[in-house]
Amino acid sequence: MTDEVREDDHEPEVAALPADDVAAAICAKFATAIFHESHGQPVVYINKDDFAAVATLLRDEEKFTMLIDTCAVDHLADSVRHCPEGVQPERFELVANFLSHVRNRRIRVIAQVPESEPTAPSLTPIYPGANFPERETFDLFGIDFIGHPEMTRILLPDDWQGHPLRKDFAAARVPVTFKGDPSPR
Repeated sequence: MTDEVREDDHEPEVAALPADDVAAAICAKFATAIFHESHGQPVVYINKDDFAAVATLLRDEEKFTMLIDTCAVDHLADSVRHCPEGVQPERFELVANFLSHVRNRRIRVIAQVPESEPTAPSLTPIYPGANFPERETFDLFGIDFIGHPEMTRILLPDDWQGHPLRKDFAAARVPVTFKGDPSPR
């Protein structure tokens, strides 16, 4: 037996928790969460499958009583894109901004959504105000929210093919007629 310590005998280094206590709580509970600070605001990148679980944690344990917004971004045409180390960029990003009046705090949660599987858990059962923003994101980007009570189009006619905010077409090449528009298509 030798006193040598092999390199693979050491425990892997554990990343330090973020200075922001709310982001630290998310990172402690969700092993794949990655903290990033953007313009002084805490941002946590999470796995899309943890989207609803993180929202539940924020509501129930961290007193974030308000979901300000849910939206998506299509990065298909981005030639330069910033992703924190450890985040595997996908075509779509799902972004949710939460607010706690009690704590006077905001936090942003971002999940990468692959083009091959544009789905994520719905936040509507947790934050009822997510209903219309999720339907709008579905309508315009084609991201389906699993568990949403009525995942139907909200802006475009039901028979419209495609999703106009996807960067699949050149600018101004998709004729869009919204529901209730009196002009013919």
